[in-house]
Amino acid sequence: MKTKANHHFTVRGTLLILLLALMPALMPAGMTAKNNPIPRKQLLDDQWQFVLNDSDFTKSHAVTLPHDWSIQQRFDANTPAGNEGAYLPTGKGWYRRTLTLHKGYEGKKIRLYFEGVYMHSKVFVNGHEAGGWPYGYSAFWVDATPYLTTGDNEIVVSVDNSQQKNCRWYTGSGIYRHVWLVTTPKTYIDDWSVQVNTPDSHHVELSATVIHDDGSTSPLTRTIQVEQPRLWSPDDPYLYETVLEAPGGDCLTVSYGIRTLEYDADNGLRLNGKPLKLNGACLHHDNGILGAAAYDDAEYRKARLMKEAGFNAVRTSHNPPSEAFLRACDEVGLLVIDEAFDGWREKKNDHDYHTLIDEWWQKDIDAMVLRDRLHPSVFCWSIGNEVIERKKIEVVKTARQMARRIHAIDPQQRPVTSALAAWDSDWDIYDPLAAEHDIVGYNYMIFKAESDHERVPQRVMMQTESFPRDAWRNYRHTMDHPYILGDFVWTGLDYLGESGIGRWYYEGEVPGESWERPLYPWHAAYCGDVDLTGQRKPISHYRSMLWNGGSLYMAVREPDGYRGTVKTTMWGTWPTEESWTWPGWEGKPIEVEVYSQQPSVRLYLNGQLAGEQPTQEMKATFTLPYRPGTLRAEAGGQHTDICTAGAPAAIRLTADRTRLTADGQSLAFITIEIIDSEGRVVPGADNLLTVSATGSASLLAVGNADVKDEDPYYDPQHHAWHGRALAVVRSIGKRGKSTLTVAAKGLPAAKITLSCE
Repeated sequence: MKTKANHHFTVRGTLLILLLALMPALMPAGMTAKNNPIPRKQLLDDQWQFVLNDSDFTKSHAVTLPHDWSIQQRFDANTPAGNEGAYLPTGKGWYRRTLTLHKGYEGKKIRLYFEGVYMHSKVFVNGHEAGGWPYGYSAFWVDATPYLTTGDNEIVVSVDNSQQKNCRWYTGSGIYRHVWLVTTPKTYIDDWSVQVNTPDSHHVELSATVIHDDGSTSPLTRTIQVEQPRLWSPDDPYLYETVLEAPGGDCLTVSYGIRTLEYDADNGLRLNGKPLKLNGACLHHDNGILGAAAYDDAEYRKARLMKEAGFNAVRTSHNPPSEAFLRACDEVGLLVIDEAFDGWREKKNDHDYHTLIDEWWQKDIDAMVLRDRLHPSVFCWSIGNEVIERKKIEVVKTARQMARRIHAIDPQQRPVTSALAAWDSDWDIYDPLAAEHDIVGYNYMIFKAESDHERVPQRVMMQTESFPRDAWRNYRHTMDHPYILGDFVWTGLDYLGESGIGRWYYEGEVPGESWERPLYPWHAAYCGDVDLTGQRKPISHYRSMLWNGGSLYMAVREPDGYRGTVKTTMWGTWPTEESWTWPGWEGKPIEVEVYSQQPSVRLYLNGQLAGEQPTQEMKATFTLPYRPGTLRAEAGGQHTDICTAGAPAAIRLTADRTRLTADGQSLAFITIEIIDSEGRVVPGADNLLTVSATGSASLLAVGNADVKDEDPYYDPQHHAWHGRALAVVRSIGKRGKSTLTVAAKGLPAAKITLSCE
């Protein structure tokens, strides 16, 4: 059985019992109506024609959604999106698809469901403008019934992402999330009306709105009994399923979970009655070398990477995520702050949300909450991030309007937050704004917590962004104060855009932060605990050690002067590697860090004791002359080794899965490693790799974690970086075998076989 969640919250002293539900799973499609052979929900991702910057489809080429046209172009230092947009071109695009309907569709309600189009989309059905949406992160529905006929129908979607800059990070361009054909009887269940409640934890009450052919509505309810409910939590994300059936035969499968959630300043956050501190990560929406395209497998992988890195919560900064990502969080057990906007009425960029807010804020809030209120992972809504007008009294009204709208359409009354910040001494003046939130989000300001608590004792807080380098301080702040629910580091994963944030550089290179000047060829942020290819950095192991415990971990700081004099930036940490391979540094001092919960650590080099150090802040640091060989750390009966690597001898391929689904959507992520004769990764290896795929899967992308590498991710040739690279293959929709081959000069080619079933 699946897994999902339920809740009750204590909000300002009132206990509310909640149950959360989910939309039907993406694939296979949801249940069909009774006696109706047509699936209720069919994926419309294939057979699209696309043309860039022109509406002439004689120049088009075939694409399969999800599709991000920006990632399929070359990095360009002069592109209008600039530093923020990963130096990738944007522009305008047109999509066209033929939709063939047989006579069985006559008399049906037929809708198109777009999970996300970036941005300013318009949808045309047989030449009629049937719908569209300006905000590229909102899902939306199009009623195509009046315009469709039996036989061939033309669906055209125009997308305009030419107005730059419209965001502070990489958005991607195009129909980058799924499109669905939803077919029901004329009397049907409104998909976004479904609610689930548990009045006493043992009775589940499902409700929805039925829309009739004449436009009238009626309620639909179902009550089921759960004798021994299994409560959803990050440790046990258990999900139930129930089918709702409307008069006329429309059926909808609802997944849900049961959990309780309470919070207050005196006792903090309690999940299912147990105290819980949030070890959280902020995440942008892209999938690294795949760009913004929201493939289900990529979205699940992103959630899995965060879970494996030790996080129990994520913040979807600064926009609603894909449905697939929220389903993944439900299933792997990640709590979610679901965020609507980056800014409000005052601009951060010329074409950002300030151009839409007056007409669209309520529609976009509704789109987020009505779509996502059923997910058990979503425990909190965020309405904004570091809004520029925060010193104006009007900001209080805006926050109040948004919070009230959310509470009006979310019967579970999840708390509302937004991320507040101050880059000057003015902080206390935000108290009226903070008071409009159930939980107050602090960006980099949690050092104000103690004085704020004295001034406003009932305020519940969480740090919604923090610097990676402050891991220990933020951990202690959170653990020492019940009114601080958790910390969300910026960020969990490296991401495209905000190019150069989190970087280090060497003396003589262009100095400064990402917002101060263009930093090309940097085209991504390097502040993540996990890099662009999914590899955990040493800071990730340290953070997880603080929050979760675990065995020893050891890494080595790059010696200052080894490649140049190191300069770090605000979101950066010192370049540190899990490597004892530093040729040319023999006899010179080098620093080793060991992360441990034990009181002291011993370090050995080539079997000889190099020293013993006490741990401070769960870290022991050693300085010793570099000498090749084996470095071993020991503490509490545990040990870990790092060995000097030899010369590159082979290529090792490791796939996250070897079986794909033959649906044209399924992905496999293959880690490429340059190894020596003993199977050790060679940290300095930068071999030029040539990657190819044959058979039932095609090569989708190749890349490495060096966010200064200018090779486009669609190029089958790419250098390794620090001995590693990543390839992604995609099912082409046919059953059979596929072989991925990686070749590099001077090394035997490596192959891995995948099956598509």
